[in-house]
Amino acid sequence: MKQLHRWFPFLTWPRPDRAMLSGEVMAGITVGLMVLPQGVAYAVLAGMPPVTGIYASLLPALVAVLWSSSTRLSVGPTALTCLLIYASLTGLAAPGSAHWVELAVWLALMSGALQVVLGLARFGWLLNLISSPVLTAFTQAAAVLIIVSQLPALLGFETGWTQMLEQPRINPMAAGFGIGSLLLLVLSRKLLPRFPVVLLLVLASAGLAVVSGFEAAGGAVIGAMAAGLPMPYVPSLLSWHEFSQLLVPVLVITLVSFLETASSAKVDSQRGGKQWDQDQDLIGQGLAKVASGLCGAFATSSSFSRSALNLYAGARTGWATIVSVIVVLLALLVLTPVLSHVPQAVLAAIVVVAVIGLLKPQEFTRLWQISRPEAVTATITFAVTLLSAPRLYLGVVTGLILSLSHFLYHRLHPRIIEVGLHPDGSLRDRHLWKLPPLAPDLYALRMDDELDFASASMFERAIVEYLGAHPHLAHVCLFAQPINSIDATGVERFGQIRAMLAERGITLHISGIKLPVERALRRSGELVENPLLRLYRTDAEALGALQRRSGPADD
Repeated sequence: MKQLHRWFPFLTWPRPDRAMLSGEVMAGITVGLMVLPQGVAYAVLAGMPPVTGIYASLLPALVAVLWSSSTRLSVGPTALTCLLIYASLTGLAAPGSAHWVELAVWLALMSGALQVVLGLARFGWLLNLISSPVLTAFTQAAAVLIIVSQLPALLGFETGWTQMLEQPRINPMAAGFGIGSLLLLVLSRKLLPRFPVVLLLVLASAGLAVVSGFEAAGGAVIGAMAAGLPMPYVPSLLSWHEFSQLLVPVLVITLVSFLETASSAKVDSQRGGKQWDQDQDLIGQGLAKVASGLCGAFATSSSFSRSALNLYAGARTGWATIVSVIVVLLALLVLTPVLSHVPQAVLAAIVVVAVIGLLKPQEFTRLWQISRPEAVTATITFAVTLLSAPRLYLGVVTGLILSLSHFLYHRLHPRIIEVGLHPDGSLRDRHLWKLPPLAPDLYALRMDDELDFASASMFERAIVEYLGAHPHLAHVCLFAQPINSIDATGVERFGQIRAMLAERGITLHISGIKLPVERALRRSGELVENPLLRLYRTDAEALGALQRRSGPADD
C-alpha cells in the first residue's frame, strides 16, 4: 500500500465531507478567478498565444495536484518562468509564431522530464546548489526586467522603448486603461485581498473597450483567441543546433521554477505540520510541465501569490485545486470571446502588480550585515542578470559559480584555532579572548570542520607551523568534537602527523573524538593507544589530565 501511495499520492487524500467541501469550493473559486486573467497575461509575457495561458492552468494544474505532495499549491503560469521562456527563445524564433510555440513546448517537455527523473532518483537535494542570496538577486533582477518590459504597454506607448525616445507616440486611452488598472489593483490588494478584483477588472475593461471603440481607435487588445478545449500537441523534432541552444535554459528553468515551488511548499508543509517531500513534488511538477507541453502550452511552476491566496481562502486539501480547474475550464468555454477585447495595457498592469512584490532592495542591506561575501555574490548576480538580458541564465550561472567558489574556499581554509579556558568554563579562541594557554609546552587546537581531502593540508600546516615556532613543545591536544567525518586523505594526514610528533617525543592527546572518525582511524591502525597517544572521552577529562601532567600555566 505504501508503494501504491508513492506512485498515486492522491489516494491518501481525505474523503471530503460537507464541512470540508464548503471551504475547498470557496478557495477554489477564489484562486480560479485569479488564475484566469493572470494566465493570459503571463502567456503574453512568454511570447505565447494568450489562450495557452489558460491551457497551462487546466491539465497541468490537475496533474500537479494529483502527483505532488504539496496539494495546496497553485500550479500554472508564473511571471518568472514566463520571463525565462521569453529570454531563452529570443533570437531563435519570432514571438507568437508557430516555431516559437514549438520551442516553448520543447522547453516544457525537457524541463519536465528532467524534474521527473530527478524526483524518481531522489536527487532533489541537487536543487540546493542555488543559494538563497543568488535566488533572491536573480528574482529581483528578473522582476526589474519584467516591469521594464511591461511599461510600454502600461503607459500606452504605440512603439517600443527605442522608437519612443526618438519619436514619442502615446495612446491616451491605453495609458488611461493601464494606469487606472494599476492603481485599482494596488488598492484592492490592500483593501480586498480575497475579492476577485482582477477578473472583474478584465471583464469591465473589455466592456469599456468595446463601448469606447478602443480597438477601432488603434488601441492594442488581446485579439481573437482559439475557442474550446486544448488539443493534443506533438512538436516536430529539434535540430541539433536548437537542442544545444535549449540545454542551459532547460537547466535554469528547472532550477528556478522548482525553487519557486520550494518557497511555497515549505510554508504549506509548516502550516500542515508535516515534512516536505521534495522528491515527490519534483515528480508532480515535472509531470505538470510535460502535460502543459502536450497541450501546446509552456512550462508551469507554483505561484507564490496564488498559493498564499489558496491557503488564506481556507484550502485544506487538493480538492480546492480541482475546483479552481473547473472554474478555469468553464471560463475557457464561456469567456473566451470577451477576453479578446481586453486592452493589453490592463494585462501589463496585472503583470506589474504581481511581480512588484518581488522587489526587496532591503535584502541586499540585510545580506551585507550577515555575510559580506554573499552580499557581493548577490550584487554581482543581480548586475549580470540585468546586463546579460535576454540571456538571463548567465546571471544564475554566475551566481552559482561564485557561491560554489566561496564554499570551496571555506572548505579549503577550515577554521583552526588555539583554544584556552574561558572564565565561563568553555574552550574558546585563546588569541581572540586573550586567554592564557591551557598548560605550558602544550598546543591545544580545535578544527571546526571535517578532516578530509579539502581540510587535511591546512590541519597539518597549522601543527607544523606551531612546532616551528615552539621547538620545545611537549604536548599537542586535539579537541576533536567538531570533526564529524574523516576520509582516506584525512586518515593518511593524521597518520603522518602522529608519526611526526612521535619522532619528536611529543605526546598527542585527543579529546571527544566521534565514533565514525574513531572507527576509521582504528581500522587503519592509527589510533592504538601508547605513551605518546592519549584518548579522552570528554573535554573535562582531557583538561584534568593535561593540567595534572604539566602543572599550571605560567602566563
